[in-house]
Amino acid sequence: MTSELSEARELFESGDPQGSMRVLRSAADRLPPAEVAPLLAGLARGAGFEDLAQASTALAARPGDAERLYDYGYACVERGIDAVAVPALREALRLVQAPPAAAVRTGLFRRKARPQAAPQLGLRKVLLELVSALEGCERHGEALAVLREHDERLGDWPDRYLTVYNALMDGRIPLAREVFGAMSAPEGIWVGPGQRVGRMLERAAELPPVDGRDLRGWHYVLTGGLLTTLSPHGFEQGMTGRWAYLQDDFGHCHHGLERLRAVLAATGRTPDSVALLADRGSRALGLAAARLLGVPAAPFRPGTPGALVVAYDLNECDPAVVAQLNERAEGQLLFEHATCWTDPPAVTADVSTLLGQIVNAPWEPGLQFGEDGEPAEAGPDRRSAEELAEAILAAAPEAPEGDGGTPADPDAVLTAFAARAVGWPAAGPRDRVASAGPVRSSRFA
Repeated sequence: MTSELSEARELFESGDPQGSMRVLRSAADRLPPAEVAPLLAGLARGAGFEDLAQASTALAARPGDAERLYDYGYACVERGIDAVAVPALREALRLVQAPPAAAVRTGLFRRKARPQAAPQLGLRKVLLELVSALEGCERHGEALAVLREHDERLGDWPDRYLTVYNALMDGRIPLAREVFGAMSAPEGIWVGPGQRVGRMLERAAELPPVDGRDLRGWHYVLTGGLLTTLSPHGFEQGMTGRWAYLQDDFGHCHHGLERLRAVLAATGRTPDSVALLADRGSRALGLAAARLLGVPAAPFRPGTPGALVVAYDLNECDPAVVAQLNERAEGQLLFEHATCWTDPPAVTADVSTLLGQIVNAPWEPGLQFGEDGEPAEAGPDRRSAEELAEAILAAAPEAPEGDGGTPADPDAVLTAFAARAVGWPAAGPRDRVASAGPVRSSRFA
């Protein structure tokens, strides 16, 4: 038993299943699936995942069976532990594509060893599940490699669509364009995904990202949205413009609204009104935006043309309301201040102030800095949305100070980019883009 597996088992037995699973996720590629399976069965039963428990127990009983490796990997993907699924599905793929065992001679008779792979388990089925697991881990380069290796066995939909998607997420625009251009027209449920990657390729042709660290450029290509600020911390140490953690403040909220105003001016768009969402933070930011832009504000109503819908954090909004923003009305725009990049919201915003993993709003309890610069724990700010809006507008519109390592990003750089983004605002449904894409950033485990 490896040290990592021993550590995971000890954590489970000591009553820390979350810690045990963290170890399994991080070490999955170094652990034989059949050795992990007994522990995973116990973890699954504790979580009430009987399907995963059964698949794990079955694999432990017959470690080299391709069908059981596949069932185990499939159950892992279904339960959101893609990293644990990957080595099992890789082994299943190796088994289903291996040639039959060599014949051996026994006396005067010739017989074949029983193959490990069940005949009904096809290569394509295993391959696509492995790709799904790799995508779930955002290992798009590996997903692309395995798809290209077996390209002659693939169809266009969804197989080569997945090649295009993973090529884009890996920053391989020429390859994505080449494969997409040779594919047949999509039908049925694949029309929407086909249009989606088609629009990504159009944006990539219109405004190509400068390089693999061009966060604003890649954000636009993949989501169709405009990112107005970059984190000023740790750009060269793995953050590349995203935040891991931010204690937000009223000045940063005001700064985000000023950058929004600059984008609207650069693109010649003036909203007719601001649509207010129900949660207190979004309502406060919306009221401040209406005052800043000089337009009326009213409660959000689906399908209102020309409205600017303002959200502080879409993940904190009513999911039913968010779903109504997947397709925009004529001239309707969606602005989100704090967009989570590790758990993106159900719809993509047209404009985002920042990309963060954990963002603590100014009115939430947390660490605050006094006038002397010393940190202190602060309780929640219980003022009304109207009072919070006043506080936002009263604060100096300043971005957080950083370490000086992030490329300069004055208003002129942002507005020049926005003016060149002729495909903005994006057309069609604004589905969630789950992957961070080619620009990698460090994150909390």
